[in-house]
Amino acid sequence: METVKKTTAKKKLIDDNFIISKYMETVLENSMEPKNVYLFCKEHKIIESEFYTFYGSLDAVKQDVWTKFFENASATIEKDEAFENYSDKNKLLTLYFTLFEILTLNRSYVLFTLKENEKGIHNLKTLKHFRKYFKEFVENIIESETENKSERVSRITKPVFAEGAWLQFLFLLKYWMEDSSKSFEKTDVLIEKSVNTVVDLLDTKPLESLFDLGKFLFKESRN
Repeated sequence: METVKKTTAKKKLIDDNFIISKYMETVLENSMEPKNVYLFCKEHKIIESEFYTFYGSLDAVKQDVWTKFFENASATIEKDEAFENYSDKNKLLTLYFTLFEILTLNRSYVLFTLKENEKGIHNLKTLKHFRKYFKEFVENIIESETENKSERVSRITKPVFAEGAWLQFLFLLKYWMEDSSKSFEKTDVLIEKSVNTVVDLLDTKPLESLFDLGKFLFKESRN
């Protein structure tokens, strides 16, 4: 008796990572965002109801791309067992360098996303959730600096420091977008100098760091 072999097509796994991957692919290949969910799903053979299982809109996908960037950076940092023993300054340096390493891997997408926003990166809705996770992370890593301070000072210092770090990150991001040095080495230098400044603001000696940062920025503005 002849046996008939039945073959079944392997069903494509649809999850948030798949949708994000296809979204970024669409943006980069077409130099424009998908016009609507229907066309996006049709192009990538996704059942529309499956899309809505993970996202309510394309804007939600766009925001989640940045959330994934931060989650990847956080996961990378957490693999380093020595991280918990770093000084707050080195923790912040590690966060920035890890984030910019991930952003560099996705530079074409990041530049398209940020440059098409006419209002500037400070008002970019896309970074809403990224900003939330970023600030929470920073508040956690300065825990050691506030342990010996009064509760009132601690309450004030954490959110203020986190907001300052966020504004610093936006400043670094804008600089990185315009950086044409090899391996973005000028951005690396600026990260070092600016982190020295923002961490010293928790102490009593910010002027020296501000002066050092100012010299660097003045030099770069003349190049």
